[in-house]
Amino acid sequence: MSAATGGAAPDAAARAGAGVLTATCVSAFVVNANTSAVSILLPAISEDTGASLATLQWAVTGYSLVGAAVIVTSGALGDIFGRRRIFLCGLLLFVASCVFIALGGSGATVIAGRAIQGAAGSTILACGLSLLSAGASGDAQMRSVSLWGAASAAGAAAGPLLGGVLVDVTGWQGLFWIDAGIAALCVPLTLRTVPESRDPSRPRSVDLAGTALIAAVLVPFVFAVTEGADWGWLSAPTLVCFAISAVSVVGFVLVEGRVRTPLVDLALLRNKILVGSSVAILVVAGCINAIMYICSLYFQNPDGLGMSPLQAGVATLPAAAGIVVTAPLITRFVDRLGARRVIASGFAVATAGFAVFAFVDASWTYGTFVVPLVVLAVGLGLANGPSSSVATACVTKEQVGAASGISNMGRYVGAAVLTAVTASLFNAVYTHHHAPGTATADALAAGFSRASIGLALFCALGIALALLVGRIRPTGPPTAVHYAAAAAAGSHTVPTRPTNGEPQATHDPPH
Repeated sequence: MSAATGGAAPDAAARAGAGVLTATCVSAFVVNANTSAVSILLPAISEDTGASLATLQWAVTGYSLVGAAVIVTSGALGDIFGRRRIFLCGLLLFVASCVFIALGGSGATVIAGRAIQGAAGSTILACGLSLLSAGASGDAQMRSVSLWGAASAAGAAAGPLLGGVLVDVTGWQGLFWIDAGIAALCVPLTLRTVPESRDPSRPRSVDLAGTALIAAVLVPFVFAVTEGADWGWLSAPTLVCFAISAVSVVGFVLVEGRVRTPLVDLALLRNKILVGSSVAILVVAGCINAIMYICSLYFQNPDGLGMSPLQAGVATLPAAAGIVVTAPLITRFVDRLGARRVIASGFAVATAGFAVFAFVDASWTYGTFVVPLVVLAVGLGLANGPSSSVATACVTKEQVGAASGISNMGRYVGAAVLTAVTASLFNAVYTHHHAPGTATADALAAGFSRASIGLALFCALGIALALLVGRIRPTGPPTAVHYAAAAAAGSHTVPTRPTNGEPQATHDPPH
């Protein structure tokens, strides 16, 4: 009887582990596929709802803005009230947002639904990774995280293609109905197979004021950079938005210095390695989201390349493939060259890719876009992986979770701000050239060219940021934790831990 009992426990543990892995990986795939597919859907949504593409840009940036404000808080709520419980709340909210968007008939409902999805998606990713980390240890944990990272990367890569297929077959609403159905199926699976877990040592207070102030910093700022060209950069509305953001920054610093469990540990911002790697992550996330946004619009515009949604989805695959293929190679590069050189090289390669796009004109065919798309994707992938790993390898064991939160927040902020800036620049240049009577095709090409020059400058900034990372060298060959971090780096910073004691920011921690 004791033998039977002994055999039952491992079987139950194995089933629970498989359930956690299935629920979290499927949900990560769906969330990332949904996120990357939306840019492909925007022209179809615009045609169906009558909302302008400039307005629908908020369906992309609104998602990231809310995600930036919520991702750290949702992880904290999971630690306190139960990670499975908050994960389920994220799934249910995601289902509700998909249904709301699919049933809505206006641009406003799409934008509002996407903002809700930003909260749901960041909660699913943050709590899903926490469930995986709590449900296993050692090599088993790293294998699970690697699979989760692979599922996230696959979703991000497949999203534009799936979105293009569904627009042609079901209409743009089909993506949201299917995502709602898959997320809904994850709910009973989670209830049946995923055990609850908490962090009993964590204080039960949550920094809701910090969450609200993050939103108060970002939303007016993005409004100002998006609408400033139309309002006038020195107009009252633009200056008021910038003023609200500035006051909110001051309020955030004051609040974070006084609350018991701050959203951001301000002391960590004195760690130049963490700051440099987090800003590098911000730039990478912003550049890849921004270029995918303007590529989707340009490829589908009748005066651009005139592609169908399906063709545009297929056309983005080279860029997605560049990032996915690069991920497993990064750890070997870092082992041989060090993180700083790999990050700087990645940004240099991406800068070259964007610089080629500065020469876009109306005569370009899709074949001319392919090579620079792959080049910049490989470059951004090279910069992103080591930055994500460095962000949590440069702090003490007790600071790893907070450092992961800072870099993940940076990922959402970058996606929101750089997409908004790029969209605003694209539209402003297009309008400036088109108004005097320039051919629409030439005006579109000019918008694409100037937006790419802006992104090239951001990537060049990334080369300088690599200097802040310091001389970070590995202590030996890559281990499972490094491969897991690389696999997940496209969508999330995995909390890796130092392996040679407690490194200081000015020393040489492992990559």
